[in-house]
Amino acid sequence: MRAIVLREFGAPRNLRLEEVEDPQPGPGQVRIATRAAGVHLIDTKLRAGVQMGAVPLPALPAIPGREVAGAVDALGDGVDRAWLGRRVVAHLGPASAGYAELAVREADAIHALPDGLAADAAVAMIGTGRTAMAILDAAAIAPGNRVLVLAAAGGLGSLLVQAARAAGATVIGAAGGPEKVAHVQALGAARAVDYRVAGWSEDVGEVTVALDGVGGELGRAALELLAPGGRLVLYGLASGELTPLSAGDLFRRGITASGAIGPRVRDTRALEERALAAAAAGDLVPALQRFPLGDAAAAHTALESRATTGKVVLIP
Repeated sequence: MRAIVLREFGAPRNLRLEEVEDPQPGPGQVRIATRAAGVHLIDTKLRAGVQMGAVPLPALPAIPGREVAGAVDALGDGVDRAWLGRRVVAHLGPASAGYAELAVREADAIHALPDGLAADAAVAMIGTGRTAMAILDAAAIAPGNRVLVLAAAGGLGSLLVQAARAAGATVIGAAGGPEKVAHVQALGAARAVDYRVAGWSEDVGEVTVALDGVGGELGRAALELLAPGGRLVLYGLASGELTPLSAGDLFRRGITASGAIGPRVRDTRALEERALAAAAAGDLVPALQRFPLGDAAAAHTALESRATTGKVVLIP
């Protein structure tokens, strides 16, 4: 099969398309003929040799990628033959190896694709979508809330804008650059602002909820916009830094801050099921940016330089 192989940590150019041996499913596993593979910001960090939280660096050589969708083409011992030929999606977990034409996963970790849900959309929901569900649970958005979404044009931000709007909130999306601002407006945000423009936060006003997956100065600016009783929901540090805050900030401003992912998340499968169901019903429509499998290096470069809109997906 063809796969993207990383033999040395470093720049995106280290991701190379190679012919490798086909993986074989073991007992209790299925093999998936991949039709779409998700690319995550964590993938770019691991490629560079930077450990992200509890996600360990892979042993090299490695095939990156943790999200795949396609059709089951082989079964390991003990797997129900009804799975053969079915369209499925799976998060591969720490095993990785998704940037490939074939991938292996335990049968009890896969999901059958609902009718009408495309493989690339399913890949966007199995990882990014489940994270969105966890964030929404933590945020508890209600009608009448004013919700600020940072990085609103990304794969995760695009889902959060849609979901907050559907919950009856007034949504303000912050994104970097005119094209991304236009994308956020097209998603239905009441207002979209360019955080690269000085004074952007002055155009936002007070908010009830701030959804922060960026951290750093942008995260701090979002915190400063929270009205008394407001909620800061943290779920990432795309800037490379956590949002600076202290107990004094929470006490003086009368706000709360909570982390939406990590130890808080207990049942990831339930979150995956909810995310896939929302996409199948058309309640959430993932924004996608597709690259051929062989262009994985270009996909990483674009993601790291913040030149992408929506979820980045590789197509074998």
